Order: sequence, then structure tokens, then C-alpha cells
Amino acid sequence: MTHSPSLRLAFLCLSLLAVSATQAQNMSKPDYKAGKTRISETYAADKAACQSQSGNAKDVCKEEAKGKEKVARAELEYSYSSKAADANKVLVVKAKAAYEVAKEKCDDLAGNAKNVCVQEAKSAEQKALADAKLGKDIGEAKKDAASEKVDANYKLAHEKCDALAGDAKASCVAAAKAKFGKN
Repeated sequence: MTHSPSLRLAFLCLSLLAVSATQAQNMSKPDYKAGKTRISETYAADKAACQSQSGNAKDVCKEEAKGKEKVARAELEYSYSSKAADANKVLVVKAKAAYEVAKEKCDDLAGNAKNVCVQEAKSAEQKALADAKLGKDIGEAKKDAASEKVDANYKLAHEKCDALAGDAKASCVAAAKAKFGKN
């Protein structure tokens, strides 16, 4: 049984989204710069490897090399910054790169088959982007909930300090502010 390229794309997108972005590890500036250099070198090698091909196979190869580079750069950026926005960007870049490759593969087809292939690729991309957006929204909700928990815990600690007087109260309030990051 054979699967269409767009069906393979859908499975690829789902597998990429199923695997959550690797936990960021704050890296040093020299490691970050070395990573950028390594990605550029890998891209150049991948692109050079495409020269031996011809026709649409060459175009697909180039698109795969571009996609691989974009994903690697997004992952590097996330590893460097540890920002939730960069984690979401990794998912978006993966979805877009997979779409571009699938769309290029559709060029091997003609007529309605090509149109269906392109539409399937676009549909898979839109689903992947929606999943990335959902992840972003959930991340923001978690951040808001965490902030609300800290605020509630601070108010409780502050309320407990009200039972004290003088220096003990001042010390308790200062400790609560330090513990919960309040000014």
C-alpha cells in the first residue's frame, strides 16, 4: 500500500508536534555562536549535496535543506533563550518547513492530483499551526495561573504578618516580599 506525499507530510507534522520541543538549556554565547556556524556549514553541505540531482528532485532536496536549517536555527534560538515564545516558534517553523517540502513534492504531480496534494499539504500545515497556537495559549494560561498562585501565597503570608507587631512584623513582611518576588 502506498501513501501520498501529503499523507506522509501529515504524519510527519503530527509526529513533530507530538514530540514537545526539547527543554531549553541555557547555553553560553560562544556555544550559541558555534551552533550558528555549525548550522550554516551543515546547510551549505546539504545544499551542495543537492547539486547531483536534477529536476524536481533537486528542488525538493534544496527545500529540505532550507527547512532543516530553519528548524535548527529555531531550536538553537530556543536553547539559547529558554523563552516560551521561542519554543512555540520551533513548532511554527517545523510546520512551515514541512509544508514547503510537501508543496515542492506536489510539483511531481499534475492536474487535480497536484491540486489535491497541495491542499492536503496546506491543511496539514494549518492543523500544525493551530496546534502550535494552542500550545502557546496553554503556556500563557499556565503562566497566568502561576502568577495568580504566587499572588495568593503572598497575600496569605502578608496576612499572617499582620498578627505580629513592630520589628517582627516588618521583618515578616520583608521576608514575604523577598520570598514571593514583590517590591
